[in-house]
Amino acid sequence: MLSNDTKQIKRKTITDKIVRGVLLSLTILCSLIIIFVTLFILIKGLMPFFKEYEINGEKVRVNIISFLFGTTYFKAPATYGIGFVFIDTIYVTFLALLLAVPVSILSALFIVRIAPKVLSKLLNSIVELLASIPSVIFGMFGTAIITKFVKWLSNLFNYQSSGGLSTLASAIILALMIIPTITMISVTAISSIKQDQILGSLALGASKTETNYKVVLLGAKNGIISGIILGTGRALGEATAISMVCGNEYSGPTFNLFDKTRTLTTSMLQNIHETSGLDYDIRFSIGLVLIIIIILTNILLNIVKNKIGKKYAK
Repeated sequence: MLSNDTKQIKRKTITDKIVRGVLLSLTILCSLIIIFVTLFILIKGLMPFFKEYEINGEKVRVNIISFLFGTTYFKAPATYGIGFVFIDTIYVTFLALLLAVPVSILSALFIVRIAPKVLSKLLNSIVELLASIPSVIFGMFGTAIITKFVKWLSNLFNYQSSGGLSTLASAIILALMIIPTITMISVTAISSIKQDQILGSLALGASKTETNYKVVLLGAKNGIISGIILGTGRALGEATAISMVCGNEYSGPTFNLFDKTRTLTTSMLQNIHETSGLDYDIRFSIGLVLIIIIILTNILLNIVKNKIGKKYAK
């Protein structure tokens, strides 16, 4: 006869094996889904450059060089160019980060270190609420308010804009969308700074402002940069909201803040109701380019993060 302790140990061992098996199965399932989606996009994305499509009785194929470096989105019958779209996407994302990063970091610092507890909890709840708002709502706000503001601003400079549809409107909308993400992660990073470090800085004669900037923000730098990386990913991948305010310019690149622009995601979203043919398949090609850009951007930002970490660790 087995003792109760032995039975309990065996029961726990069996339970552990079952849980391990379930978790392993879920991990394999998720991995297979990711692999399947990636392979599907890869195959569909490469198809326009190898497959011949019949358009108006003529068989055509997309030239990959023109596709990657072209300055006009489409020329009949089968010339697509997203070189300028790539540049415009990076430009708009950079502008959005330029607006969002300082606001997010300073907001997080205020919530954690400066605001009274009641106000801090209220602001934290508001940031969380903003992070949960659907992108289409931001797009509607941009159409109703931001475009009108941009149009008014362009009139001040005697410049004729397209009803406010512009690079600037796109950057503002993206900034509004990524501020909650960066702020929330920055709040977590700043909250993780040990009180001993803060008190030590104050004891050495540093003011509260000096402590906040030289001790708290520097100590939370890795978490803050992680938030920026996530915010960048969302900005690059956003489609619905920005498509409502960018104007979808057909040629470029565009660097004037008041001119219409175009991004990779808005190009994919345009005429999405089509389900076959070259114009449908080319959207997977654009998606493939977008995935590569996001991966490379994340790698670059992580390299910067590691370099900054090593610099201030010395």
